[in-house]
Amino acid sequence: MTQIQRSGVESEVPVGRRVAYWRARRRLSQQVFADRLGKSKSWVDKIERGVRALDKVSTLQEIAVVLRIDRAVLLGRDTRPADVAVWIEGVERIRAALSAYDIALDRPAARRDVPSAARLARDVAHAWTSFQHARYPALVGMVPELLAGAQRGHAHDPQAGRVPLVEAYRVTAALLVKLGETELAWLAADRAMAVATGDPLLVAAATVQLGHVLCATGRARAAGTAALAAAYRIAPTDPEEADGSPLSLCGTLLVQAALAAARRGDDQAAAARVDEATELADVLGDGQDHHHTCFGPTAVALARVAVDVERGAADEAVARHVDAVGRDGWRWLPPGVRAAHLIDAARAYLQTDDPVNAARVLLDADRTATAEVRHRPAARDVLADTIRHPDAPATVVSLAVTLGVS
Repeated sequence: MTQIQRSGVESEVPVGRRVAYWRARRRLSQQVFADRLGKSKSWVDKIERGVRALDKVSTLQEIAVVLRIDRAVLLGRDTRPADVAVWIEGVERIRAALSAYDIALDRPAARRDVPSAARLARDVAHAWTSFQHARYPALVGMVPELLAGAQRGHAHDPQAGRVPLVEAYRVTAALLVKLGETELAWLAADRAMAVATGDPLLVAAATVQLGHVLCATGRARAAGTAALAAAYRIAPTDPEEADGSPLSLCGTLLVQAALAAARRGDDQAAAARVDEATELADVLGDGQDHHHTCFGPTAVALARVAVDVERGAADEAVARHVDAVGRDGWRWLPPGVRAAHLIDAARAYLQTDDPVNAARVLLDADRTATAEVRHRPAARDVLADTIRHPDAPATVVSLAVTLGVS
């Protein structure tokens, strides 16, 4: 191990893992990152896995330039080393939990005390509540043990343990997408799909997270195809007589299909899917949270804003945003959902060249659910775009300085 890796926080977080972390945050594949450095993909892979030492100052500087960060961040010597280190270490523990095959290999860890069904249900519910309230740092800490317990519960009683395990994988995937860790999120979503196979409702629930992952990795067409297939498989013949669970999942998947269609430029399909979702939402009403979807008329109204932003209809998005936040259902949504929407609204305001209102909703998002702004890469990108505008208010610039966003 190099001296760089031995100093300070680096003894716990190797510099190669810092490179991997920031590369993922910048949404660069290993190949694109390698091309920008003038290196091979194999070289990047070896650096990130710690197989090859990274101890040349000149190379560190080149990497920092490509990643748009200060070289001190790679060395763990910036003004926020503890935050960065804790975050990377938390993600690494989740990676280790997803990489464990103790049960399949019948290792001693698999024979530890099996959590009761009631405890698993409580743990999963607590994890989802933490996610919906954007308590991401706390959730990062609890996910590894949640996964281990759910895996043991499923191994002990496959039937009773099936739903908790799918939900544990789902909430893990949802968290990792928020953090920009799409490679790990895909693994968690894939595990959820595998465990859910055979149960259409569980498959639909798992597909919600799979769709988020596919969109986050630029596979909008695949996301839309998967969402529609899962939605129509459980679509009720008569929505008026259907239970809330299939209505919520079907509607949520239709919303996902709409966003995927908008992302690939198919405005007609996007509008059609949102209209279908609206019909189901009107039957269900607001204030529901079946399968942790928060689906209802207000959620669909927020989705219309996101669709408009994706297709570049900024004026329509702003008007829909104003209407949506004035609904009674707005205050019933969890803080994390509201903050995520406000970030979409900030994007809409920026598209209309209105940095003042973009700043206003970003600051509101930070007050509503701090971690949604401070720990979500997509939110930090919107914040960075806002402060680059020459008319950006001092208040949002101050927030950006506090968070180290430039």
